[in-house]
Amino acid sequence: MYLKNLAKFRKQKGWSQERLAREAGISYNTLIKIERSGIKNPKIETTIKLANALVVSLDELTGINK
Repeated sequence: MYLKNLAKFRKQKGWSQERLAREAGISYNTLIKIERSGIKNPKIETTIKLANALVVSLDELTGINK
């Protein structure tokens, strides 16, 4: 599940990649790989952590319904 809007939501909050990784409780390297499409299908647990940290729905984060 590609996280199409991850960088957009992170930038809207004014957060660095390091801050989002910290807020979501994931590694910085994992976040970078996800944003750069190195990890095209992150684990659902990781995706949920990112959505919760950004206070957005999974649909918004993935852009599935657009």
